[in-house]
Amino acid sequence: MVRLDSDVAEALDAYVRARGQRLLRTAYLLTGGDRLLAEDLVQNALASALVSWRRLRDVADMDAYMHTALVHARSRWWSRRWHGEVPSERLPDVATPNETDQVDGTTDIVVALRELPPRQRAAVVLRYFEDLTEVQTAAVLGCSVGTVKSQTARGLDKLRVALGPGSAPGGQDDDPAPHDPPAPAASSRRRQ
Repeated sequence: MVRLDSDVAEALDAYVRARGQRLLRTAYLLTGGDRLLAEDLVQNALASALVSWRRLRDVADMDAYMHTALVHARSRWWSRRWHGEVPSERLPDVATPNETDQVDGTTDIVVALRELPPRQRAAVVLRYFEDLTEVQTAAVLGCSVGTVKSQTARGLDKLRVALGPGSAPGGQDDDPAPHDPPAPAASSRRRQ
């Protein structure tokens, strides 16, 4: 069991109060709409932050650390062989309201996100729902900016197909009618 200094407990508590719902939303989108797994990912990420808290005090952007921890926690979850739960005789918790319903268009976008491969989903969620830059997203995912661009572009293409034109994050209304190419200009010289 980890004993917390009062200043560490207060700082962590303040961070969770300020950013907890946003972390939960991010995890919810990263998992493709699995609320319970999202809660587990947030708890794992916070536990990771707690273990490293002394080192993290110097980190300027705690959100970046937490985003990285969420993506890594999700990757670790998928790499495990067994994803089941162990039944118990009594339920440990009381159900709470679903805070993740605050995501606009939850049903459609979450279903479409669920169909994306994990790296594309992570790139899209971090870029368009967390509003990170390409450089920040690359740092969180541990890849190059070019990889972020290609993963995001592929993910958005798949979302546009799944959701319809103009409904994917970062997308604009696609013009369904193709434009005719301009007619070639008439030559001022005549053939002889």
